[in-house]
Amino acid sequence: MRDTMDENFSENISIEKVKSSYDDNQIQVLEGLEGVRKRPGMYIGTTSVKGLHHLVYEIVDNSIDEALAGYCDDIRIIINADGSITVKDDGRGVPSGIHPKLHMPTLQVIFATLHAGGKFGGGGYAIAGGLHGVGASVVCALSKRLIAVNRRDGVEYTIEFEKGKLSKPFTEVGPTTEHGLTVTFWPDDTIFETVEFDPEIIRARLREQAFLNAGVRLTLVDDRNGNGVPEVFHYEGGIRTFVEYLNEQKGAEILNKDVIYVSGRKDTSIAEVAMQYNDTYNETILSFANNMHTVDGGTHETGFRSALTKVFNDYGKKYNILKADEKLSGEDTREGLTAIVSVKLVDAQFESQTKAKLGNSEMRTLVESIVTDKLTEYLEENPTVARAIIEKQISAFRAREAARRARALPRRKGLLETTTLPSKLADCSEQNADVTELFLVEGDSAGGTAKDGRESQFQAVLPMRGKILNVEKARLERIYSSTQIIPIILALGTGIGDEFDIKKLRYGKIIIMADADVDGAHIKTLLLTFFFRHMRPLIEEGHVYAAIPPLFKVFKGKQERYAFTEEERDKYIAELGTTGVTASRYKGLGEMNADQLRETTMDPATRTLKRITIDDAVEADNIFTLLMGDKVEPRRQYIENNAKYAENVDI
Repeated sequence: MRDTMDENFSENISIEKVKSSYDDNQIQVLEGLEGVRKRPGMYIGTTSVKGLHHLVYEIVDNSIDEALAGYCDDIRIIINADGSITVKDDGRGVPSGIHPKLHMPTLQVIFATLHAGGKFGGGGYAIAGGLHGVGASVVCALSKRLIAVNRRDGVEYTIEFEKGKLSKPFTEVGPTTEHGLTVTFWPDDTIFETVEFDPEIIRARLREQAFLNAGVRLTLVDDRNGNGVPEVFHYEGGIRTFVEYLNEQKGAEILNKDVIYVSGRKDTSIAEVAMQYNDTYNETILSFANNMHTVDGGTHETGFRSALTKVFNDYGKKYNILKADEKLSGEDTREGLTAIVSVKLVDAQFESQTKAKLGNSEMRTLVESIVTDKLTEYLEENPTVARAIIEKQISAFRAREAARRARALPRRKGLLETTTLPSKLADCSEQNADVTELFLVEGDSAGGTAKDGRESQFQAVLPMRGKILNVEKARLERIYSSTQIIPIILALGTGIGDEFDIKKLRYGKIIIMADADVDGAHIKTLLLTFFFRHMRPLIEEGHVYAAIPPLFKVFKGKQERYAFTEEERDKYIAELGTTGVTASRYKGLGEMNADQLRETTMDPATRTLKRITIDDAVEADNIFTLLMGDKVEPRRQYIENNAKYAENVDI
């Protein structure tokens, strides 16, 4: 609300101290899984759509661990019509006896006790993705209902929970010829923002796991309509096939037709790397530890990057492909690279339960060693491919040098100094980035209206004339010479590329405000491409938004309504009556006056904003390459295949 926002800017804040008792009675003990329900974000990161699907991953990952142990070949995931998810595997099943320490059925221990599992070095699993023993219990805690059916040693057992508490005790059902564990759960709608599963998100995860575990069969059935068709993910080629798939999705031209694959092991640790170069300017490196996507990298990815830089520089010097004064940076050697780095180890050390970053130092040594030795060997045996790759890297090096010179030029002119702001920027008076907003507005006309309609205390406006440079087709030197992009870089204050520093961000919200038509959508896409390629943390940390302007104005006399959809327009027409009602379509932001623009699109109390998120960075990378890259045919095919899903498109 506006009143609340104003309070945030008060310079003289008085805090009234409220006296309260602090004694033994104030010390709370959360029993069982109550702590998980109290602070779910500590265990699954978020209660958004991402956190919801994390529940599925935790159960599936347990089945994958069973596959890694050599006891499971088939895993089935079913999205049920009643909103639940079922995960069924053909593994060994859970031990069916009474736990010797806790004196309760082992199946109950696994789902009702934190830090209980077979992955703590007791011999149950040599390699596992989840080492914290909280996956199954967290799912149980955050589900309004969970049913586990265990089939082991020819006998079927069942147990049920509600919100983490036992509701139906461990029961022997009877004999069975099947084996494995089946878990069905209903997420708690009082905890999650939504409890509707997205098949596309689950599909991407299962495909990824099938690539990482050659031979394992994962089947998805979307049975919400009662007629789900099984979709099977099964790849014998492993991560080689994964790399090929990613490049096929990009529609890019391949430099080395055969995927470069290296692998090695030390003691019980295993590392494998697959890589292939294409003709794009962007890199895609995905790293995994025990099948967990380490989105923040870690020691294994660091080892790969270090080896890559060393190998290509050594090769270029050895065969005089590189000049004496030329040295490839890591960025140069990764341009156009698609790579998978996958390691499996007994004692994986992650920085959090969400397993975003691997910390085992020995994995850097292992990956760096095998990539150095075997990639060097590959280049020696394949000189034609080696030359094609390194010539692309040299081109990237020279472009980087050109970018450095291009960057230096505006600096000499004072254009990139931190104290210099774009002349068209109408800045706000507040300097606290936690509360400030920058509107990137399509067109000078709408920009002028936005300046008049903004709250100048915390809202800044930067008009944009025309469409910005498509950075998917451009290296950095063109970006630094772009009169459309430089003002955005200056306004944000973070820099780009190697110089990007999110701590210098001047605005907490970056809001793209464009017309609700095809041109407006194109401008949004161009801006998002720029942010994704050169300022990705802005999106990852939730700073980028799209303003949603109204499509219609419905009025009768002095009564006015703003409609954002055709359905909403028809609703307002019905409410105001059929006579004397006018519904007009906004052709663009420039048709609104300052008051209208403020009320519908800028005022925090009344506006609608859509936060831009990256649920699947791999898919986002592929789509940006596909839609904004040079290849016409893959783009045409994609549009034709997805045209049926388009809604409310103005042509």
